[in-house]
Amino acid sequence: MLAYALRRLLISVPILLASTFVVFVMSALSANPLNALQTRTPPPPPHVIELERQRLHLDEPLLERYWNWLLGLFQGDFGPSVHSTMDIGSEVIDRFGVTFRLIFLAMFVALILAIIVGVISAVKQYSKVDYSATFFGFLFLAMPSFWFAILLKEAGISLNRSVGDQVVYTIGDSSVHVAGGQWDQFLDVLGHMILPTISLALLSFAAWSRFQRASMLEVLNSDYVRLARAKGLRRGTVMRKHALRTALIPLTTVTALDLGTILSGAVVTENVYQWRGAGSFLLDSIKTGDVYAIQAWLLISAAFIILFNLIADLLYGVLDPRIRYA
Repeated sequence: MLAYALRRLLISVPILLASTFVVFVMSALSANPLNALQTRTPPPPPHVIELERQRLHLDEPLLERYWNWLLGLFQGDFGPSVHSTMDIGSEVIDRFGVTFRLIFLAMFVALILAIIVGVISAVKQYSKVDYSATFFGFLFLAMPSFWFAILLKEAGISLNRSVGDQVVYTIGDSSVHVAGGQWDQFLDVLGHMILPTISLALLSFAAWSRFQRASMLEVLNSDYVRLARAKGLRRGTVMRKHALRTALIPLTTVTALDLGTILSGAVVTENVYQWRGAGSFLLDSIKTGDVYAIQAWLLISAAFIILFNLIADLLYGVLDPRIRYA
């Protein structure tokens, strides 16, 4: 398995490089980092614009800029930003720290709900519980992420107004000043995560629960499950050790493939709730044409997706002992 993991990591390197090269070229050709400076009123002197051009390496050929950016990564340098006072490396890591805590919590909640609802729907096929789960699943599937996030935000605002107190937080990823120690700060951050997590988790849960239901139905009708029942094993043992483990393999695959969608959904959700996360960092970088900031965002997100897909592949052998990595 170790050789398989190393081989997958080595294959991922050219994929990661190719993706960064494509985005770098597209960003460099479609954006002008000097636009804000050139359109300023009154206009700055020409030598100021030329100095800024040199600082951003715009006076170099495109391929040379990309190569220098790659070399700088090995030294921890993500390149110069259009904002001269901003360090792209520290800024993007801080922003992704905010986004990852939302993504991980939302994925955990969505997975737990999807497994529970999918298994119950499969076991009680064509019952009222199954029909209800199917109805709500398709309902959440039909909702756009930004619209559902706005609805939850408005519901939270209405709840706070009706109660006359701050029950749920609707703006920001944390409060500016929190009285107390680390526990109070943790509760504050957790309170700000309630609505965004619900918004992101329910949309993912809707699709995953349908996959889990279909997979569980297929496994329950397989021969080895019938044999386990015929041998007199307890129903709970058959469901947990024989059926559920195998039925989790398709869900693992779908979860890994949907990670990019979840990340894009987090960008929209953060924008609705005004979080200072990776989503706002990306949108601000696109608006200002900050090519190196966009590259840093893509590099971290792509590496995260590749790593998560590798973990999903390795989990196959844990869920199904018949799978071997030769």
